Amino acid sequence: MEYKFGTYPTMITPYTADGKVDYDTAERYVEWYAENGCDGIFAVCQSSEIFYLTVDERVKLNRLVYETGKKLGMTVVSSGHVADTIDAQADELNRIIESGTDSLILITNRLDLNNEGDDVWIKNAEALLKKLPDDVNLGLYECPYPYKRLVTPKILKWCLDTERFYFMKDTCCDMKIINERLEILKGSQFNLLNANCQTLLDSLKSGGKGYCGIMANYHPKLYSWLCRNYEKEPEKAELVQSVIGTFGFTETGLPYPLTAKYNMNLCGIPTQNLARNRKSEELTDYGRNCVEQMKKATDEIERLLEL
Repeated sequence: MEYKFGTYPTMITPYTADGKVDYDTAERYVEWYAENGCDGIFAVCQSSEIFYLTVDERVKLNRLVYETGKKLGMTVVSSGHVADTIDAQADELNRIIESGTDSLILITNRLDLNNEGDDVWIKNAEALLKKLPDDVNLGLYECPYPYKRLVTPKILKWCLDTERFYFMKDTCCDMKIINERLEILKGSQFNLLNANCQTLLDSLKSGGKGYCGIMANYHPKLYSWLCRNYEKEPEKAELVQSVIGTFGFTETGLPYPLTAKYNMNLCGIPTQNLARNRKSEELTDYGRNCVEQMKKATDEIERLLEL
């Protein structure tokens, strides 16, 4: 298939007032992402609270995102494996495949639970791939939970040798490492998308294919504009980079994903202040005010860019 690269939000999961997954609102999210210029979606990832969703919920949510996204012309990549054993992970992933995806994204720490080294990672990856269909496209995600298992050059070259990997969500936040990875991937079908706001523009200039991260849940139009215009309008690109780089520090200072769900309310999509990995009371008036300020600044930047 032909992939669309650029801006990929990490899909958040809305809930009804009684704590069930709100699939109707999730569908509206997908439409909102498309309306705001996103090229694709990363479904059932950590932002989706996958470690707190049942496998049935993960599969149903992925099917909805995939079917809705494809109708809107988006590329949809999906993860969804949280189990500890390779057999159990294969069961989870095969169900995700059956529900629809353009690339199945493997969480790197699931293949080396105790951080024992590259040989263990590769051995487990080989075992897992044997349990998945040969024709499924694959990807990698350096998920920070329960620990961030960074991809080494040895692992990256192994992935290239399989000729099955197409998508990588890079979370290293280090341009030296990103440049090393991009050099290894140069000329291949394996594409790197940066999850880090502060290094995004530099990664695009070095050959990265876009942004895949948390902050596309707040101002995706800015990311979309940057990915499409950084070469044509370099001065404006530097300004947009400075804005999103500053906004990005809210990733750790505020109670995500509650803040992203609150932002959806500000964007006209009613969303409950509920998450399974955070307590609702963590979103204080201070947090709401910070999101409101970011929204006002975003609206003004979008106006200046004529978006």
